[in-house]
Amino acid sequence: MEHYFTKKILHIFFLISLIFLSALRGFCLDATKISNVENLTLQAGISVLEQVPESFYGNWRVTAKLGETSDTSIFKPNSVDIWNLSREGDVINLCNPFTGASASITISYVDNNIIKFSKTGNYDNKKLTDVVELKLEDNTFTGINKLTLETISEVDNSVLKKETAVYILKGEKISGKSVLEKEDK
Repeated sequence: MEHYFTKKILHIFFLISLIFLSALRGFCLDATKISNVENLTLQAGISVLEQVPESFYGNWRVTAKLGETSDTSIFKPNSVDIWNLSREGDVINLCNPFTGASASITISYVDNNIIKFSKTGNYDNKKLTDVVELKLEDNTFTGINKLTLETISEVDNSVLKKETAVYILKGEKISGKSVLEKEDK
């Protein structure tokens, strides 16, 4: 009989623990909805956004060379762009002052000077997704940009066509805080 009660108590304790963990998980999900921060990701309790080095921000001259693609007629073999990376609150923006293009980016990974981010843009019935991984060194960076261009059906929003490309990136800092300068935190 004593074994039966011990087993019941353990069973009840286990159920209470599950309920508590479920409630805690629900609270965390609700808290992220309330904060309304789209580009903020947490890693072990520390904001990935806070881990982005200050040297990431500023103006960059970026060259891109096509590495591989599913369609050579769509993607240019080479390009040179200007990126302005800036942060306002919990949002990081990437804009090109020459073309006027601007987008919020989502930081998904930071490990010292290695940063991975993505951005998505919708143009007519096309959706362009960039996933960029770069490594900051001195006043330069190297990296890759994986592009996916999807043609979306106007009838049912299904993907009609998908083209991909991988670009090799090189960036040179034009202005902004140098990676060689001490960062103030």
